[in-house]
Amino acid sequence: MIHPDVEKRIREELPDRPGIYVFRDARRKPLYVGKAKALKKRAASYLRGPQDERLAQMLAEARELDFVVTDTEAEALSLENAWIKNKRPRYNIRLRDDKTYPYLKLTGEPYPRIVFTRRIKNDGADYFGPYLPAGLARKAIKLVQKLFQVRVCRIPIDGGLPRPCLYHDMRRCLGPCVAGLTSDEAYADAVGQARLFLAGRNQLLLRRLKRAMQAASRRLEFEEAARLRDLIREIEEIGQRRKLSSVHGEDVDVYGVHVAGDQAAVLVLVMRGGQVLDRRELFFEGQRGVAAGALLSAVLPQIYDRTTFIPKEIHLPVPIEGEEALVDWLSQKKGERVYLRLPSRGPKAERVALAARNAELAFRRRFRSGKVLARGSEAARALARHLGLAEPPQRIEGFDVSTFQGSDTVASLVVWEGGRMRKSDYRSFNVRGVEGPDDFAAMRQAVGRRYRRLLDEVGAMPDLILVDGGRGQLNAALEALSELGVEETPLVGLAKREEELYLVARPEPLRLPRDDPGLQALQAIRDEAHRFAVSRHRRRRHKRTLRSRLDALRGVGPKRRRLLMRRFGSARGVALASREELQQVLGERLGASVYEQLRAEVR
Repeated sequence: MIHPDVEKRIREELPDRPGIYVFRDARRKPLYVGKAKALKKRAASYLRGPQDERLAQMLAEARELDFVVTDTEAEALSLENAWIKNKRPRYNIRLRDDKTYPYLKLTGEPYPRIVFTRRIKNDGADYFGPYLPAGLARKAIKLVQKLFQVRVCRIPIDGGLPRPCLYHDMRRCLGPCVAGLTSDEAYADAVGQARLFLAGRNQLLLRRLKRAMQAASRRLEFEEAARLRDLIREIEEIGQRRKLSSVHGEDVDVYGVHVAGDQAAVLVLVMRGGQVLDRRELFFEGQRGVAAGALLSAVLPQIYDRTTFIPKEIHLPVPIEGEEALVDWLSQKKGERVYLRLPSRGPKAERVALAARNAELAFRRRFRSGKVLARGSEAARALARHLGLAEPPQRIEGFDVSTFQGSDTVASLVVWEGGRMRKSDYRSFNVRGVEGPDDFAAMRQAVGRRYRRLLDEVGAMPDLILVDGGRGQLNAALEALSELGVEETPLVGLAKREEELYLVARPEPLRLPRDDPGLQALQAIRDEAHRFAVSRHRRRRHKRTLRSRLDALRGVGPKRRRLLMRRFGSARGVALASREELQQVLGERLGASVYEQLRAEVR
């Protein structure tokens, strides 16, 4: 049932022009953002009833309807995409951050640097990619250094260093870190050239470089003119090699979709130069009743808004709504015509069928453990409800600390994702500089080290962080997150004795029923973090104990200890060595003495 205020606005106030419309709830929070070629006609379609259960629920909650007029439908699509990304409406199908594919980033600093990253953020930087395979991104960084001498280091640039690093001597950096080596204008010009090169706008770049070369020649700056001439030749050769490599190939993204119930998988076969170089898998839950065409219509703009490379053709298995607007928008971004195809015969249709089969297999692989997934989804929904999270957490990272009287302290990190423990993402931290048994300081250090590195690598923060302990451990973790500027990341502590949850904004602990699926999931994560921390602590203590035995051996100094470690690989290997093996390394007399000392310790 549509609210009377919403129905009145649809019938009386919406213009018959392109734009976006926004359904809002009673608190004016956006529920759904849509685009339209004609706002009045599109909104009027809701009066006849929604096409799926998701939108029916949205209309039941809607209390207001706003709109923004644009000049074209392509502009409306771009605006819709921006609103979905920034406002995060609950009933829109949203694409999660791409945490996998490699990009190059020109930072927004006063002296920009080029870095490798796997996540696009709205931070004012320029992003280029994705690069498939990932090794191409590393090669591109070296090429940009060679051609344009843009820096890659992280040091603050104030011109105060006494001498530049080796990159400047290798002519791979202009050296803005040292006053007088370059000027602001020269460095900015180099960054601008690198930006054009990475964006593939070589013709515009070459025209600018040729004008600069001619100007330098007229000023009798022949050395600079020669440098620009060589740069022009190299860029022209690179462009020619790229053309030759794709003469017989094509750049195409081929889509397959599999929908069952409220779950869906979208698979993309990434073809570059006529070869399938990679595949991307995207999964969606809670989209009951959505059709494959509607899913692709919502997802495609978000995919290509996150990448600087748009293929010449996109092959789809089903028609989508707003195809003309999407083509116009993609063509504007690419700078040339982009085509959406629905192949019905021949090799192109076979590739679409192959993508569909792969999408079905990916769906089965992701959702094959139905009971495990159902329990994970139920636990995530329960946690979102209890902890006041905007969305059910898909990735939870749990921390614990293990020590023995303050020595050999180890912190563990375990990862829960989609209802399963993800052991390939486990990490451990040897805590340093903490005197005595101080669990709070150890937790602060582990959390800080984990997310400082994650942010340096431009990784994605988890949906929820769990620490083993009460208010003290929670506050220690919060201090570490605050220092990094990510204190908004949800954080919870789980104390062992009473199984109470400690929250940042709640003064009293939260107690949940023992059979609550959210609590049981947190307990499982906490117990796994404890097991992992204890195992790593024992391994570290055992290794230190063995090494201390070598330090105490009579007649064995630093040089002979290195010989023993090189020969046997570890202190444990030395302890297990035979008399003859020790004598081969240390000589007959000392080898026998060391063997007897080690055997005496065992006895």
